[in-house]
Amino acid sequence: MATFDSTKNALPKILEAITEGKVQLPDFQRGWVWDDEHIRSLLVSIARSFPIGAVMLLETGGEARFKIRPVEGLDPNVIVPSKAEQLILDGQQRLTSLTQVLMLKSPVKTRDDKKRPMDRYYYIDIEKALEGPAAYEEAFVSVEKDKTKKANFGRDIVLDLRTPELEYQNFYFPCNQILNSDSWEEGLNSFDAAKFTRYMEFRKRILNEFRAYNIPVIELKKDNKKEAVCLVFEKVNTGGVPLSVFELITATFAADGVNLRDEWYGSAKDSVTGVAQTFAKQPLLRDVEPTDFFQGLSLLYTYAQRNKDIEAGKSGKQITGVSAKRESVLALPLSAYQEQKDALVAGFIKVAKFLRKESFFSKRDLPYRTQLVPLAAVLTILKERWLEPKIYDKISRWYWCGVLGELYGSAVEGRFALDLQELLDWIDGGTALPSTIIDANFQPGRLDTLRSRNSAAYKGINVLIQRNGAQDFFWKSTIRELDESDWQDHNLDIHHIFPKDWCRKHGIEPKRFNSILNKTPISYKANRMIGGKSPSEYLKQLQNHKNVQLDDAGMTEILRTHHIDAPFLRSDDYEGFIESRRNLLIMEIGQAMGKEVVSTGEAVAEDDIEDGEDS
Repeated sequence: MATFDSTKNALPKILEAITEGKVQLPDFQRGWVWDDEHIRSLLVSIARSFPIGAVMLLETGGEARFKIRPVEGLDPNVIVPSKAEQLILDGQQRLTSLTQVLMLKSPVKTRDDKKRPMDRYYYIDIEKALEGPAAYEEAFVSVEKDKTKKANFGRDIVLDLRTPELEYQNFYFPCNQILNSDSWEEGLNSFDAAKFTRYMEFRKRILNEFRAYNIPVIELKKDNKKEAVCLVFEKVNTGGVPLSVFELITATFAADGVNLRDEWYGSAKDSVTGVAQTFAKQPLLRDVEPTDFFQGLSLLYTYAQRNKDIEAGKSGKQITGVSAKRESVLALPLSAYQEQKDALVAGFIKVAKFLRKESFFSKRDLPYRTQLVPLAAVLTILKERWLEPKIYDKISRWYWCGVLGELYGSAVEGRFALDLQELLDWIDGGTALPSTIIDANFQPGRLDTLRSRNSAAYKGINVLIQRNGAQDFFWKSTIRELDESDWQDHNLDIHHIFPKDWCRKHGIEPKRFNSILNKTPISYKANRMIGGKSPSEYLKQLQNHKNVQLDDAGMTEILRTHHIDAPFLRSDDYEGFIESRRNLLIMEIGQAMGKEVVSTGEAVAEDDIEDGEDS
């Protein structure tokens, strides 16, 4: 069955359908934005019989139901949604411009070249137009909303078209009369019959081009599925800012009276607390996007459908595939959202608790936002079981393999689906390890090249050190012993162990001293005391500070919690320190991933951006 037809429709016929409300807009179409220059250029193109591109219309009455609104400039109290027979998917800017210029008596709301709003009427200088197509660019003009054109900073009127008589006198034709000029012609003939012959030549050469102009139209049938329509629209919507999945879903849910924007962002007017407001109370969830949330919903919905299919004895292609891909998200029924929304919100709150247990306290230290999506779905399904020690350990191992294996950087929708199924199967007694654990590989040489805070593994190792009880050089407390306000006051961050200035003086290259091997999380206070001093010097200063007072054994123990062998710092032995710390970190990484870290001989990625901590 054909899902679309292609044809040509006369411009007057399409514009008439728009003004009658037979053709309207789906609410996910953004507002009309064309400026004055674009509008005049469009009019010139039609006058010269140039193509202006095809438009795409969707037949209403199918699965793809949207909130509907009329084209800008038409009265929404007159043009009601129930009148719509087709919706504009592509061509909104062109059709809205032509509707406002050719069909409406009110001024066109547009913008100047500096994007400042202005109201304009459009006219054709008849004598200039009769000079030929090369003169059309000058012949099509716009005037202010009082139908004048001014100069000298608005002080002098250089063209006055405020009455029909002034239009006849100046021989300027109003563009909103192009498709039906009977009354204007009668007025001109009465005002100055001598001009009428000249006008008729103008009508034949210019106006008839508009009246006979055909626009290619692609008509999508109502049989198209909702996700197909949304994807088609996204492909053809090459102008402006691309629409997000959330905006497309918002438009489809709005057809059933659900205001998804209010449900996500909240509404003070209706006393609605949005999901985003709930997440904002959790520092680690503040960057969760609506699309992340709906990907989680898609995982939950398709996973449940898959299980139902299996229980019903279906097999092969009959079984629903677990998916968080765009098509699956767009296909989500409203019922799935309503049934799972609250449970998934609770699942994301569990994610925040999990992350805190793993010693993540700042959103800037989160390696991947994307990995939170399958994690939230898993915790939603597990409910409180996720806290059982054996289950928690499996989730933790999977999480750290994703981080340290750097597996959630791009093209992750497929991994979402695998992780959800495989992790749950493993938790419920399956013997097969999840693909993320199998695929995760940390090359020892990667420690030398991790220099950017943007790297997932860089962030992960920083937190991994804190997770296992790293004590601050000055405060002597671990991150787990601080509440959120204390943690912010202490201003923990990742800093150099052998200071940059010391390294430069001793001929050590930045790409070496800026690696994660020479970094550890310490407080602002400790870092200020370190300055550019040698490790042997700043250790003595720290130990002897009146608020610290540590003997060598005490400082050695603090350094041990950072995977640092104290003798190498006390002797300022950079090379010995680097090799020792490499071995200690490799052991820690292997323990978190639950697998031995060995070199495979593969090329190791290099971070392009180096961190700029001040120590």
